Amino acid sequence: LDLPPAFSELHRFSIEHPERFWALVWDRFGVIGERHDEIIRHGERLRDCRFFPGARLNVAENLLKSDPADDSRVAVTFSNEEGHQQSLTMGEVRARVSTMQQAMVRAGVGVGDVVAAWLPNTPETIIIFLAANSLGAVFASSSPDFGTDGVVDRFGQIDPKLLFATDAYLYAGKRHDTASRLAEISEQLPSVEQTVFVPYLDPDAEVADTTRLDHFVSGLSPAPLTFERLDFDHPLFVLFSSGTTGAPKAIVHRAGGVLLKLLSEHRLHCDLHPGDRVVYFTTTGWMMWNWLTLTMASGSTVVLYDGSPFHPSGEVLFDLVDRERPALFGISAKFVDAVNKAGLRPAETHDLSSIRTICSTGSTLVHESFRFVYEHITSDVHLASMSGGTDLCGCLVAGDPTGAVHVGEIQVPALGLDIAVVDDAGRRLPVGEQGELICLNPFPSIPLRFVDDDGDRRFDASYFDRIPGAWHQGDFAEWSVGGGMIISGRSD
Repeated sequence: LDLPPAFSELHRFSIEHPERFWALVWDRFGVIGERHDEIIRHGERLRDCRFFPGARLNVAENLLKSDPADDSRVAVTFSNEEGHQQSLTMGEVRARVSTMQQAMVRAGVGVGDVVAAWLPNTPETIIIFLAANSLGAVFASSSPDFGTDGVVDRFGQIDPKLLFATDAYLYAGKRHDTASRLAEISEQLPSVEQTVFVPYLDPDAEVADTTRLDHFVSGLSPAPLTFERLDFDHPLFVLFSSGTTGAPKAIVHRAGGVLLKLLSEHRLHCDLHPGDRVVYFTTTGWMMWNWLTLTMASGSTVVLYDGSPFHPSGEVLFDLVDRERPALFGISAKFVDAVNKAGLRPAETHDLSSIRTICSTGSTLVHESFRFVYEHITSDVHLASMSGGTDLCGCLVAGDPTGAVHVGEIQVPALGLDIAVVDDAGRRLPVGEQGELICLNPFPSIPLRFVDDDGDRRFDASYFDRIPGAWHQGDFAEWSVGGGMIISGRSD
């Protein structure tokens, strides 16, 4: 492939010397933990490979790493449709995680227990995730716009011990009640020992048979945080597939694997620096919420927004950018298309000069949308179209801040991943010929397993049976002459 020289050399190094590459990611980006010398232990099959088999770490410890001088840095900001705004320093985040951690311990949460959150995209959801992970508990979240069946189909697979839920959510100027569904959901989740009610739109709301959040943490004061360092492959969180072709798959992700994979994406593909602010429009039901939250490991400030990106107008996210001044602005391909069709021209109405990188994912970014970004949003930006997904909690192909952006193409294969396009027999296809997108080598964020998958049969069928010896993504793709990738849709 004719990749830009700087990236081409790094990518070649990353797949020819994976032990050295992933050790460098750990060391260069300051991962906290006990690494040991063994980096990769290969198995008989690609999915049996283990990264850092002797290492022990805690992801929350890596997201909350701080010295007293850093406590005043803004770590999380939040706003929503109704104009409510909140800003938390790192010191305030650590204090709130501390009281939440103590409350979870008081509730009996420990290593391997599951904490589920049916919550909007607010700082409280991040606090709950960090507290759960600090104890070695497994986290899962679902957006409050999911109905009863959607929540039960997901959380019913993972037997949560604690359930956090809210009263309502906002979308397009309307308040949608969720409290009335909570009793029915709780009845169908018999593993839940305590439901913690987190008021959002009505601060005085109460729900029968739940514990209000203020009561859950009552009597506790911030104390030094403790972090349970566990195996590199200890479960971090469960992500759920869309469920459009059957029950959602409950995908268990490895703590160290996700941390290392996303550090490589955030720092190298997206050019994030400590102190940068990051906006990514998402809900808690999409893996991009997890992707966004883990930018904290790079020292970034997470900027949250809850509500519709088109209320009261399509300018709301661009207003957010002008107010928060992010270096990275994350959106979906559908959002770019909608802004274009609405006739908006943000470059004429907003500053947007803080943005170094615009990331787009969720679906293919079409030719017209590439041109629209550069002509009508901002011309001086790295437009990083990305593709990967919930399955690996990251990207298979992504952006390159050192290289040119070509209309209709994703720039480069992800670092550490030997990406190929093959025919049905697994033979590599030449440039310009469409085939199956695969990865030929192990990478850290290959999921640990599916929940309730006897003998890993569904797991293997999803990723490994179709093309033996490779990770099969289920996308039709082709390489371009310039070394980029064109993805045309799902093959499965």
